[in-house]
Amino acid sequence: MPIDSEDIVPLSQARAKLADLCEAVTQKGEEKIITKNGHGYAALIGARRLDYYHRIEREQIHITLLDEALAGLEDLKENQTLSLAELLKRHDR
Repeated sequence: MPIDSEDIVPLSQARAKLADLCEAVTQKGEEKIITKNGHGYAALIGARRLDYYHRIEREQIHITLLDEALAGLEDLKENQTLSLAELLKRHDR
């Protein structure tokens, strides 16, 4: 969803219109960028959308871990492994 100029709200205005902003976010699915001194400061989004973003983030972490596990299994198949001592030495530990 693209952000337009109406979705950018100074903090002073957000304080005065918080209930209206929350209504727009939850009922209309809008997202608001709160600014402070002309710079992005916070975002106001619906709780369901935030939950959705968090689920996507967790899924991405799981996919990355699975990819790493598969790469490790391929290394095992090809006998491309390191001993613990070699691994620690490689990482200066």
